[in-house]
Amino acid sequence: MEFKVIDMEIPDEANIILGQTHFIKTAEDLYEIMASSSPQIKFGIAFCEASGPCLVRAEGNDEELKKVAIKNASALSCGHVFVILLKNAFPINVLNAIKMCPEVCSVFCATANPVQVIVVETKQGRGVAGVIDGFFSKGVEKEEDIKARKKLLRDFGYKL
Repeated sequence: MEFKVIDMEIPDEANIILGQTHFIKTAEDLYEIMASSSPQIKFGIAFCEASGPCLVRAEGNDEELKKVAIKNASALSCGHVFVILLKNAFPINVLNAIKMCPEVCSVFCATANPVQVIVVETKQGRGVAGVIDGFFSKGVEKEEDIKARKKLLRDFGYKL
């Protein structure tokens, strides 16, 4: 058994969602979820097939995001793992719908932070052992940090 750390590529102003699923129709179902979530959303999806031809299946409405999703999925090469890159929306806008997709087993992360995926490789194949999303904690928020957090949520339009 060998552990590897794979850095995910996330284009500027994009977010990434990583998860695991179980069926070949995932790429098309995730496409429908993303496309129906918002008319301005741009996205690319790549899915690592885990049996048969074991291909990376891909869909999307933005060729650059699709290309980078394929690059990330290919670097992972983990059975039934999917990568979604999105712009003009946040994961919060699509995450519940993705989790409700019948094929989706779990979501590892949804973020704009740098992401490293810890992959375990055996003679059979590869699997995701965990995800590093962002950086170390630097302390506990103070009053000015609380104000900044609340302002950011209002600037995004998520709070009144």
